[in-house]
Amino acid sequence: MLKAMLKKEFTLILRDKHALAALFIMPAIFILIMSLALQDAFKSDHPFIHYALIDRDQTDLSTAISTALQSSESFIFHDKTITDKKQLQQALNGALQFVLTIPEGYSRAVRLESPDIGLRIDAASDVKQDMLTLFKGKLTQLSTQLSIQIMLQELEAMLPGISKKSEAIQKANSNIKVYFSGLAPDQHPTSTQQSVPSWIVFGMFFIIIPMSTIFINERKQNTLMRMQAMNISFPLLFTGKIVPYMLINQIQVWLMIGMGIFIVPLLGGDALSLGTSITGLFLVSLGLSLAAVGTSILIAVSANSVEQATTIGGILNILFGAIGGIMVPKFFMPQSMQTLSNISPMSWGLEGFLDIFLRGSGVREILPESLALTAFGGVTLLAAWGIFSLKTRNGL
Repeated sequence: MLKAMLKKEFTLILRDKHALAALFIMPAIFILIMSLALQDAFKSDHPFIHYALIDRDQTDLSTAISTALQSSESFIFHDKTITDKKQLQQALNGALQFVLTIPEGYSRAVRLESPDIGLRIDAASDVKQDMLTLFKGKLTQLSTQLSIQIMLQELEAMLPGISKKSEAIQKANSNIKVYFSGLAPDQHPTSTQQSVPSWIVFGMFFIIIPMSTIFINERKQNTLMRMQAMNISFPLLFTGKIVPYMLINQIQVWLMIGMGIFIVPLLGGDALSLGTSITGLFLVSLGLSLAAVGTSILIAVSANSVEQATTIGGILNILFGAIGGIMVPKFFMPQSMQTLSNISPMSWGLEGFLDIFLRGSGVREILPESLALTAFGGVTLLAAWGIFSLKTRNGL
């Protein structure tokens, strides 16, 4: 009997081409778009600050500042002629984030330790504050270093060798190597490792659409009533719904992982790294699948129409995704939103996948997320069972 029920369920699923597109094509497209769109944001060596420089001082110090900025890997210099406020406004409304002005007399003010004359930064109105902080920090560092060099040159006559000693100290202090937790020494986080888990989780919860459609249509057509008349128990009936969709979820997971490993690199993106725990990956995906299926069945038995189920399911999906760090990564959120995200089962699944893909974790580390997802799925299934039993007894 179970075999016939599974065959029936898969036949109905395969007939719904739009639902299959939502389950497989939609998350695949999102993975491609987001992996390629965000790849530069995860590269430390990619220039992302565009600026122009107006040098009114025309001294060795101002030239040294300009040269040092242009040698920075994070900054892109634009050679623009800016002589008035209108040209300045046009430049900042275009590709530039900053226009740096070195005023006349700046070098002399540095040597005389005068605070009256300083560097000026004109910023675009939509510039991010972290970019401004980075740009100001880089300028402060450069101007401090160059001022110290000037002082050392003046002291060289009295303390021979002090310039070389200072240079050696600066080189030693700048010899910093960064190792990312859970990754090999030559690895760094990539946009693919962030986007693939996110859209796997989001895509898995989209089974709400085909499941609710099929379930409600079967209820309206009295298919479920006829199955109950054949002495098919509630557990068997629910098993016939749960197993096919959990299998579809696993196909989703591995197809999306395949996209990250093979397709994204073909288009110029970074390849997905699987991590070190395939067992942990299975545990997270199974727990997440049970949570998605439980939510889907609960909505399907509670709703009175297909339209109602798809509306509720769509809104719930978007809310879970927005809160859970799918649409906006958690590290962009304020602390209060990061705390709030813990109420979303999508957040638990995402953290489990990130533990494996990004942090190199194993089974022990992902057990809390897996167990939480399994418990959530069990609770929603029990609630769905209770509601369905009540509706069946009342003839609804």
